[in-house]
Amino acid sequence: MRLPDRVTGLFLVGLGAAAAYGGWLLPPVPGQPVGPNVFPLVIGSGLALCGLAIAFGIGHTFEEEEEIIPVDGGATAPTGKLYGLRALLPPALLLFYVAAADLLGFIITAALIVYATSTALGARWKLSLPLSLLAPIGIHLIFSKLLRVPLPAGLLPMPW
Repeated sequence: MRLPDRVTGLFLVGLGAAAAYGGWLLPPVPGQPVGPNVFPLVIGSGLALCGLAIAFGIGHTFEEEEEIIPVDGGATAPTGKLYGLRALLPPALLLFYVAAADLLGFIITAALIVYATSTALGARWKLSLPLSLLAPIGIHLIFSKLLRVPLPAGLLPMPW
């Protein structure tokens, strides 16, 4: 385990714990099952769990890492046809969501965004395809049913 990974992970644990504690201190809204205290509590807890995973190297093997800068001091930049365009992916996907969410709906738009992001990060289609199908439906259920946030239906209205 490298020290920067452990420090970053422990920092995220502390930040997540602070957010969760702040959410815990907020008073719930009477008559509402989900109030303003739930969001920071859930996000902070998730951030703390991700920080623990980073701090202890869960799911990552350090033997497989490649060295970007050679030992002789000559720096080599990563190459590839579309390597430089990957920095434009997040704003392009955000613009795509704004433009297409009302027409296509949340589920289809989010599925396309998850697939594009996961394949751009190097995931194979065997992982990207199920993730792009299941993640938007799960997010839709959480926000639409649990938190009562209206999401655009578009071409695929959810019967449930």
